[in-house]
Amino acid sequence: MTGRSRTAWLLPTLLGSATALGASALYAAAQAKQAERRTPPIGAFLIVDGVRLHYVERGAGEPLVLIHGNGMMIQDFLASGIVDDLAERHRVIIFDRPGYGYSDRPRGLWTPRAHATLFQKALQQLGVAQAVVLGHSWGALVAVALALQAPQLVRSLVLASGYYYPTLRADVVLASPVALPGIGDLMRHSISPVIGRILQPALLKAMFAPAAVTERFDRGFPKAMMLRPIQLRASAEDAALMTPAAAELQKHYRDLRLPVVIIVGGADQIADVDRQSKRLHGELPDSHLIVVPGLGHMIQHLAPDAVIAAIGQASERVRVAA
Repeated sequence: MTGRSRTAWLLPTLLGSATALGASALYAAAQAKQAERRTPPIGAFLIVDGVRLHYVERGAGEPLVLIHGNGMMIQDFLASGIVDDLAERHRVIIFDRPGYGYSDRPRGLWTPRAHATLFQKALQQLGVAQAVVLGHSWGALVAVALALQAPQLVRSLVLASGYYYPTLRADVVLASPVALPGIGDLMRHSISPVIGRILQPALLKAMFAPAAVTERFDRGFPKAMMLRPIQLRASAEDAALMTPAAAELQKHYRDLRLPVVIIVGGADQIADVDRQSKRLHGELPDSHLIVVPGLGHMIQHLAPDAVIAAIGQASERVRVAA
């Protein structure tokens, strides 16, 4: 191929690629704005160490903090239906983790410990001296980190469908490019929202499997918010950090000297029950394990009554110990 013919082939290709990326970027921006118009903030805001945190507070009584998993936001717990019931006995506080919903996510290493430091200061601003803390999935790592760093704050833990020990995971490899500055920024603002929209139904199906996605989640969770560039970055960074974070935290699990209730679906296809929840139960000095047969990762949606009972058990165990 001559130089002239190569140029004749290359220029249209580059122009076509640039046009496609530009169109994808316009589409991604329009979709993100539309998602936020349809799902405006539903709570209040705190500024903690320069980071704006969005949170919802319901009910009165013993403080209960709910921490969502990767890709989710406050509406995950609201759509499950557990919050209304819990608010009859608890002061329920739910945060959008940094980068999710309407919480900021400045550039940096947002490990579970960094989340825990931020939430500890946020709860201090809210006047919370002691609380029961529930973490779901990636949020379970944050809950554990918070209990390790602030044992005077966390009275007891409820760990739902958590990931606690490092394993080889394909999602970490797939998420890594999107988490990188530069190329990741380009992807998040162009092709990633388009690809995400195509893959989202299958990903959600896997999270609920072997059960079906619940009608309440399908109707009540703002799925379009998951595809905004900031939330795609948060989700990719969390996925990339998950294995090293678990490797660091596992050295300290035996230091947890508080009541812990572990609840998991027996057919969880995201976090292996034997290698994660059952192993953690065997390692903790004061834990109780609840395995709900036949259910998947989104246990708060699939077995809301069991999760509510687990929280009640964690709260009661503290009172008995006291």
